[in-house]
Amino acid sequence: MSIKSNKRMDGRRTNELRPVKITTGFVRTADGSCLIEMGGTRVICTATVESGVPKWRENSGLGWVTAEYGMLPASTGQRKRRPGVKNDGRSVEIQRLIGRVMRSVVRFEKLAGTTIYIDCDVIEADGGTRTASITGAYVALALAIKRGEKDGRFPRGVLSGSIAATSVGIVGGVEMLDLCYVEDATADVDMNIAMTNGGKYVELQGASEAEPFTKEQLEKLLSLAQRGIKQLLREQSKALKT
Repeated sequence: MSIKSNKRMDGRRTNELRPVKITTGFVRTADGSCLIEMGGTRVICTATVESGVPKWRENSGLGWVTAEYGMLPASTGQRKRRPGVKNDGRSVEIQRLIGRVMRSVVRFEKLAGTTIYIDCDVIEADGGTRTASITGAYVALALAIKRGEKDGRFPRGVLSGSIAATSVGIVGGVEMLDLCYVEDATADVDMNIAMTNGGKYVELQGASEAEPFTKEQLEKLLSLAQRGIKQLLREQSKALKT
């Protein structure tokens, strides 16, 4: 299956990720943390380990992983208001997504009586904030678990695998990987996809914003996502070895 190699507004090929940089230990007080940069999108991801689980999880012998997501006021250029007591609907949907995806690679029986809180704070947004958050959240989670295994809080093998996410879309009739904001805003179709290192899908979020798309186009988008996620998994692995 051929993939178009047209040049985009930032000079990338259609099957090319934006430059990726993952800086671990970005927040020294967190159990695990990183700054992930995907082109102009930058997200601080932290993982904090605390004793106890939600009330509905008590006496189950299992742990829990949950996530929160937010965008700093200046992250989008035009100031974004801070959330009040309740987050806006978009933030709630994204933090639920991050939590679901992280939980898919955790063996909860090995976290018995413990909750890991993941926080993703967007400091600059240029598209793909949810997928960058997922990719960075895994690194923060892995670092927190590695620290817990080292100091004896957790047994070995808490994580069943690794996971990353990327966006794909159809812009001007062309299938593209890792959309920046301008591309996402004008996309005919946009999708967010999370996959494990075993090549299994955990989350697919996609919709047509204009023309409906075909099975052939969907297959091209999935192929692009797989290509991008394989690269992101390699970037995660490199970051976790530093």
